[in-house]
Order: sequence, then C-alpha cells, then structure tokens
Amino acid sequence: MDPQPASDDALLLAVSALTPCDREPIHLSGAVQPHGIMLVADPRTLRVVAGAGDIEAVLGLDWFDADLSTLLQQDIAALTAAAPGPGGTVLGTPVAAHDVALHRAGAWLIAELEPAEAQPGSVAVTLSWLDAIGASFERAGTLRMLSERAVTAFRALTGFDRVMIYRFLDDDAGCVIAEDRDPALGSFLNHHFPASDIPRQARALYVRNRTRVIPDASYAPAPLRPAGFEQVDLSDVAIRSVSPVHVEYLRNMGVQASASISIVKDGLLWGLVACHNMTPRLMPRSVRAAAAAMASALARQILAKEEAETYRVRLALRSEEDALRPLLQNSDPFRVLAERGDELRRMLDADGLVLVRDRIVTASGVAPGDVEVLDLLRWAALREDGPVFATRELATDWPDADAFGPITGVLALRIDDRHTLMWLRVEQIEEIEWAGNPHKAVPHDPDATLHPRASFESWHETVRGRARRWTLEQVEGASRLRRLLREARASNELRRLNQELERTGAEKDALLAQKDLLMREVDHRVQNSLQLVSSFLAIQARDAGPGMVADQLREARSRLSAVALVHRRLYREDQIETIDLSRYLGELIEDLKASLGEEWSRHMLLSIAPVLIPTDRAVNVGLIAAELVINATKYAYPGRSGGPIEITLEQYRNRLRLIVADQGVGKQGDGEGFGSRMMRAVIQRIDGQMDYLDNEPGLRAVLTAPIEPA
Repeated sequence: MDPQPASDDALLLAVSALTPCDREPIHLSGAVQPHGIMLVADPRTLRVVAGAGDIEAVLGLDWFDADLSTLLQQDIAALTAAAPGPGGTVLGTPVAAHDVALHRAGAWLIAELEPAEAQPGSVAVTLSWLDAIGASFERAGTLRMLSERAVTAFRALTGFDRVMIYRFLDDDAGCVIAEDRDPALGSFLNHHFPASDIPRQARALYVRNRTRVIPDASYAPAPLRPAGFEQVDLSDVAIRSVSPVHVEYLRNMGVQASASISIVKDGLLWGLVACHNMTPRLMPRSVRAAAAAMASALARQILAKEEAETYRVRLALRSEEDALRPLLQNSDPFRVLAERGDELRRMLDADGLVLVRDRIVTASGVAPGDVEVLDLLRWAALREDGPVFATRELATDWPDADAFGPITGVLALRIDDRHTLMWLRVEQIEEIEWAGNPHKAVPHDPDATLHPRASFESWHETVRGRARRWTLEQVEGASRLRRLLREARASNELRRLNQELERTGAEKDALLAQKDLLMREVDHRVQNSLQLVSSFLAIQARDAGPGMVADQLREARSRLSAVALVHRRLYREDQIETIDLSRYLGELIEDLKASLGEEWSRHMLLSIAPVLIPTDRAVNVGLIAAELVINATKYAYPGRSGGPIEITLEQYRNRLRLIVADQGVGKQGDGEGFGSRMMRAVIQRIDGQMDYLDNEPGLRAVLTAPIEPA
C-alpha cells in the first residue's frame, strides 16, 4: 500500500537513521588531489584569492592575487560569459601541458588544471570508435549481453585492470552484473555490496558529476591556501580530494587507482562503471569525456532494453485481458473469475488465487485458510478506489503473517464493496553472495572515527521470508483487471437496463437528448459567466486607472482566464475518469500561448511525457501549470515582452513531476497574493509539494505529486 505522508516524528527517525558516512560533507573537503592544481578567483575581478596543489611548479611563484586571464594565458571573461549552471563546465585552452576547466562554485570561479593526455588521438578517430561501440551496444539483444560488451569497451578505453558494471538495487545496495578484468585478479562478478558502501550524498554527486578519478589512492591531500576557504563547494571539481573513508576503502580492496563513470537513466542514477587498477594510473580529461559519452550511449540502450522488456510483459498481460474481456462482458464476471482461477493465477505468475465474495472465499492453487484470508483483508482495510496492496515480505507488513505459512507474497485489490481479489506467492529462498559481510559495514556511533569495512571476502547469506518480486507491470495489470471487471459489471447492468429501456425507447431518446442539451447549456452558461466576469474586471481595471487596484484586477482577470481554459479543455476530453495529462497540458499550454501572444508563445518549450491520471487531479495540475506559466510571464522578465519558459512533465513510478523554468531574474519576495494562496490550496488538495530552485539564471518551479490519490 502507498505510504502515508511522513509525520515530523517519522522524519526525525529517518534523519537519525542516517549513518555517519551519509552525513559526511564530502563536497567540502577543502583540498585537492596532488596530480592537479586548483585556483579560486573572484568572478568579477578575476583576481586569484586561493589555490591548491603545486601551483608554483606549473604557473610560477606570483600566482596569488594575479589576474586569472593572464595566469592562464586566455580570455577567461569571454570563456565564462555563458555562465554555466550547477554541474556546468567550460573547457579552456591547455596551459603548460595541463587541461583547463572552469566552473562556478557559489560566489567563486574555479579553475582546475590536470595533466593533459600525452599523445591524444584525433577527434575523428575517437568519434569513429565511439560510433562503432554505440552500434555494438544497439546490436546487444539482452541487458546481460549489453553489459558484457560495455565492460570490454570501457576497459579498452581506460586501460584499467578491472572494469565492472555496478547496478543499484531497490534498497540502494548494488550488484556487479558484468566484469572484464586481468585474469590474475579475483572476480567480483555477481557479488552484492551493501548500500553503506556508497553513501547517499555520494550517489547525489554521481548524478551531478558524471566522472570521478583517483589516480593514486596513496596520495596526500593538497589543502586550499591560504586558510579560510575550507567551505568552498567542490562538488564539480574533478580533482577534489575524496573522503578518507573512501581512500581507506580502496586500500582495503587492494586498489591503487580507481575511476567511476555514472550511468544515469531518465535523470536517476541507475548504476556505475567502476574501474580499478592495482597501480597508480591517470585518466586524462579527454579520456573521461569519451567515457562519459559512452556511458550516455549505454544508458540509452539500457533504457531501450528495459522498455522493450516492459513492452513484451505488458503485451502478454494485455493478451490475457483481451481473452477475458468477452467472457466477462457476456456473463456474470465474478462467476467467470471463480471458474477461471487457474488462468488468472498464471496471468500474474502467482502460486495461488483467492476471490472473496462477501465473506465467501474461493481459492485456486496454494492458499491459506478462509479465516486467515479474512483476517488479512480486515487488517489491510482495502478501499475500492485505493491502490493495490503488494508485498513480497508479508511479515514486514502484517504482524500475523505466520498464519499464511509459506506464502509471503500478496497482491490484493478491492473491486467493489462485495468483492476482493488476491494473488499469492510462496517464499523463494535466496542465496546472496556479498563482497564481505554487509552486517559489519559501518558503525552507527556519530562520535566514532569513520572506518570502512576491511574485508571483501565472499560472504554468503540465505535470505528467507521473501517471495518473487511483483513487477510494476503486474501491479498495473491487476489495476487494469479491476477496471475491466467494473466495466464488465457496468456493461452487464447497462445491458439489463437497455432491455428494460427498449420498451420505452422514445422516452429514453428524449432523456438522452435532454441530458446532452443540458450539458451543453451548462457549459455554455459557465463559459458565458466566466466571460462576463472577465469583461467586468477589464472595465473595472480601466476605470480604476494606473495603480495597485488596476494591477490586482488585471491579475484576477488572468487567473479567471486560466480557469476558463482549464474548464474548456476538461469539457473536450473523451475520458471521464482518467485522461492523458500530457495531451491535456499540451492543449492547455497552446491555449495559453494564444492568449499571451506571439511574443511569449515562441519562447515556450514543452517536454511532456504521457501520464495517465484521474481527471479531477488533472484539473488541479492544469490550474497549477497555468498559474506557474502566468507567474513566469509576469515576474521573470520585467520590462520585457518575452523570454524562455520551459514546461516539463515526467513520471517516475507512481509520482509525476511538473517543472516550469525560466531564465529571468529569479524569485522575488515571498508572494502571498491571491494566486499564491490559490496554488497552495490546490497543491495541498493533491498531496503535492512545490519547490522553488535556482535555475542559474532564473527560477525553476518543481511540483511533485502522486498520480493516484493516497
């Protein structure tokens, strides 16, 4: 079942559950690795105020307070004019056999220099090689084959002794799913690593900074000098000194050099390309750039393979549903369920199926006793309009799970006030091979000195109490079956009613015509009323003359226009209960473009993914989207009649995210007007959360909300 919103106590417990490694501020190390040098400059004057590393050997003795452009022999102001945002990096011309990279860190401009590749290959050769690798990835038929080709390619590119594809699991632990290594080394293939090996803040940096290298794990950190710059954010600095815990972790593994390349899929960290070398080894920026490009190609192919597998599973489920549809619609659907329990059980790859009609239990396959089934349903308190209850570890959710014996997996849903359907799976004993004992990973004493685990010897664990995992496609298939049953019941009821109504056909036709006329009249009157109020507000604003009153009246009119657009789009939709939010928002934004004029519409960029959502929630999201776009046109570009506005809609599991971003002046004040109060109320109604982030430049408004009500 979907979790309820966390209370303050629950949030405190979650914070207290963080390990010391999770709380370590790794982005504030205040030092760099000594193979490179770093300069900190004032972005306005370009005067160097601090540095780290052997600067004197590369740039000379007079570096402090020097002009950065003079020091690096290039026009730094012109290079940084694009003002890269968080994670953005501008490459300069190499200096003294060192690559130059520039980026912003809060109030400072950072320049970092690393040894350049001794004999760089030509761009044409590199691109041709990457193209061939990309084609090889495309031809891989399975995720396993793709991963095996990837580790071979990354090892050829980097020259490291061992290269692994490390995939994150649902509990943030990881598993090595592919490996290419020097035959003299031991293997980590199929080994699991606990979540504590890669702390949360490190995983967040992996998304922002896609490549990280430690050329020599025995290095001595080169601190920033002079003192006072220890709090400079080094998140985007490639040569940032890493956590001492991580360095010790590498030494415990016998690794002298390491590199990590992020595999980011749909903006989320899917896994890593982990590279180990038994001796010190540099990985120049040009090689890292090629590795990052190859990781992006790998991520695209992973997405394609997962989508293809998802499509195959959904197609199989749809075929089963299509076979059931005529049977359900031509007879009592619940009698069909009782008669075809074996087919329904196989449909979701379950070991047992239970149908509860009133308090009568009908079972197929492996099932517990009737009393135990009713006890579980009474505890779960399923709702007709609620989410599916799905668990693979029943004992973690239900205190009386022992009554179900070997059954540990349950997927249950309430069809209506009389019927409940439940799929069951028996325990699947798992043998997991860990790289070291995961239960001795990190101590939780906040005052203790941090040390990583020292052993990576294979450690086997037998995990009991879990069934096979219910996939998202199976949960969605169960929800669709519920809709299908309701439709079949409604269809059967409608057929019965139609048989009765045939005797009074003329009355039925008149009633339908009257209903249609009434709906059109209601819509017409609502639109007329909204137009009348809009015109009245326009007259009042004109009569009020320039000033705050007129501005407030015009703002109220724009809000009213947005409501009218939302209403008009809703009335045109064919779906009553569920609609495609992307189509709905797309048409709504097109209407807003028309109302705002060409000077705004040509600057609006849409990137919206299909999201099926209940209609009432779509209306609320539409109101929020309209309000955010109107706010962007009003406040982002003062004194201008247009500017870039990006509208993005995306889905992750059971949540949606709506982003409206501009490149204007950013958030100004707290804004407690009518629009803000209305939007806050609407966000609360859909259990959403609104975050306002710095878009550097401009404002990035992010709405996150569940697709289905909790």
